Amino acid sequence: MVKAIRVHELGGPQVLKWEDVEIGEPKEGEIHVKNKAIGINFIDVYFRKGVYKAPSLPFTPGMEAVGVVTAVGAGLTGMKIGDLVAYAGQPMGSYAEEQILPANKVVPVPPSIDPVIVASVMMKGMTAQFLLRRCFKVEPGHTILVHASAGGVGSLLCQWGNALGAIVIGTVSSKEKAAQAQEDGCHHIIISTQEDFVTRVNEITSGNGVEVVYDSVGKDTFEGSLACLKLRGYMVSFGQSSGSPDPVPLSVLAAKSLFLTRPTLMQYVVTRDELLEAAGELFANIASGVLKVRVNHTYPLSEAAKAHEDLEGRKTSGSVVLIP
Repeated sequence: MVKAIRVHELGGPQVLKWEDVEIGEPKEGEIHVKNKAIGINFIDVYFRKGVYKAPSLPFTPGMEAVGVVTAVGAGLTGMKIGDLVAYAGQPMGSYAEEQILPANKVVPVPPSIDPVIVASVMMKGMTAQFLLRRCFKVEPGHTILVHASAGGVGSLLCQWGNALGAIVIGTVSSKEKAAQAQEDGCHHIIISTQEDFVTRVNEITSGNGVEVVYDSVGKDTFEGSLACLKLRGYMVSFGQSSGSPDPVPLSVLAAKSLFLTRPTLMQYVVTRDELLEAAGELFANIASGVLKVRVNHTYPLSEAAKAHEDLEGRKTSGSVVLIP
């Protein structure tokens, strides 16, 4: 038996329960991993509340972890006991001391990078990679708008976008977060609780608008984000921390021949090659110093409920990690 966080009913942070679970032995193509650090992402909150539907109840949340391989299934090559590995995405269930994972879903972790850093950044970092490099390919001279630019993904989008030669405009909710966004390479920072971001973007771009908006906020920003785009601009809606956006009539896009996409990481790391490429580019940017990852908050795994409470209460900045 190992300890894990279990969700028996959907709801607030209090539904996260610390319990004993049975995990069994790795089958063919699987590995047994003892987790060293577990990343928390907003998607975990969506599953806990039922915004996204878990396959069944009860379930163990969590979609990202780093750990040491302690057993390998029959016939598995290319992986051995003692290897340090990481995964992000499917299968759900990382809020556990140990877990069984499909070997083709994990990537080797470079020994030069701290496991806590990797656990905090696998999902957010590979998300930033596909958003900037594949979903819309950011080029030098592009102007990009990043909402929640002091958040986990937002911070990485700003740093990476800046390194790619883009002019980065970021929105934040407070002066403290504005200071962080500036440190992360935001050229223009809008405190959205104090000023209208559409007006400010219009001023900054001399009325031209931006090539792309990366919007993880959803309902509160969606309409304004569309208004900020230039002709043939890209609206990349990849989250809804304020709730799901209202439906959009196609005529709204037709006004400026806009593109609208609602991508998720899983559809961009379908093949083993895609996964290794995304993780490889992420690790290279961490190692070279292009990306500075802030793990500002760690909690014991048993206190996952407190971590969720703080995340939803906007008491956290940067990445949040659970330690088994």
